[in-house]
Amino acid sequence: MQQYWDIFVNATVGYGRYLWHEILNPHWGNFFYWLIALSIAVYVLELAFPWRKNQPRVREDFWLDNFYMFFNVFLFSLIGYNGVSDVGVKAFNDFLGWAFGISNMVAIEVKALPGWVQMLILFLVRDFVQWNTHRLLHRVPWLWEVHKLHHSVRQMGYAAHLRYHFMETLVYRALEYIPLAMIGFGIQDFIVVYVFTLAIGHLNHANIYLPLGPLKYIFNSPQMHIWHHAKELPQGSYGINYGITLSLWDYLFGTVWMPKDGRDIELGFPDVERYPHNFWSQLWAPFRKRK
Repeated sequence: MQQYWDIFVNATVGYGRYLWHEILNPHWGNFFYWLIALSIAVYVLELAFPWRKNQPRVREDFWLDNFYMFFNVFLFSLIGYNGVSDVGVKAFNDFLGWAFGISNMVAIEVKALPGWVQMLILFLVRDFVQWNTHRLLHRVPWLWEVHKLHHSVRQMGYAAHLRYHFMETLVYRALEYIPLAMIGFGIQDFIVVYVFTLAIGHLNHANIYLPLGPLKYIFNSPQMHIWHHAKELPQGSYGINYGITLSLWDYLFGTVWMPKDGRDIELGFPDVERYPHNFWSQLWAPFRKRK
C-alpha cells in the first residue's frame, strides 16, 4: 500500500508543479494557453458572426461553463485525479501480471512509425473509442444521469464543449487506456492531436455557422452537433450524432439525424428546466434519488 500512496503523492505533487510551470512559462506546447487562446478566438467568431442572432452575447451559464473548462481540464487533476489515475494504472498492470503473467500491454509498437502516422493512428483510435463511450453515456441509465450535465445547456456556445461532470473523465479515460496502451501511446503523447480536437470541439458547440461541404461526412460541425443537443429526439432513440471530432462514425453506423436547419431548435432534455444551475448542485445531481 505504501507504494501506491507514494505514487499518488508523487503524481499529485508532480502535476501541481507541472501546472504552475505551464502558467508561468508560456510556450507553443503549452496546453493551458492553447485553451485560453482558442476560447478567445472562437468567442470572437461568435460575437462577429452569430448563427442564432437572438441569443445573448453573454449566454446563459457563460461564466459557469468557462469555470468548467478549467476545472475539468486542470483543477480536477490537481485535486487528486492525476494521482488516482496513476495508482489505477499501476494497480491494473499489477493485476495483469499477477493474474495472467502480462508485464507489457503493448501489442502493436507504433513508435517506430513516422510521427505523422503515429498522430493519425492516435487520433483515429482515440476518436472511435470516444464515439463508442459517448453512445454508452446515452444508453446506460446511470451514465446518462452523469451525462445530463452536458446536455443541460440551453444556449450553445464554445464553453459548453467542456461543461461535463467529472465522472465522465473517469469513464472516458478508463475506456481509452487499454486500446491506447496496447499500441504504445502514453496519455500525454502528441499535444497537436489534443489541440486540434479541442479546436473542433469548441467550434462544434459555438454559436456560428460553419459550412463544411463534402467534409461534413468526415468532421463534426455546429450544424450537426446542435441536433445532438436537441430537446426532442427521434422516437425510440437514445441519442443521435454522437461524433466527438469526426462525423464519420455516425455516417458509417447510421446514427446521423439532421431533418432540417437546427438553428432555432429547443435544446436540453425533458424537464431540463428543473436541472440545477450551480456547480455543486450539478455535481451532486447524478447521485440524487429521482422522484
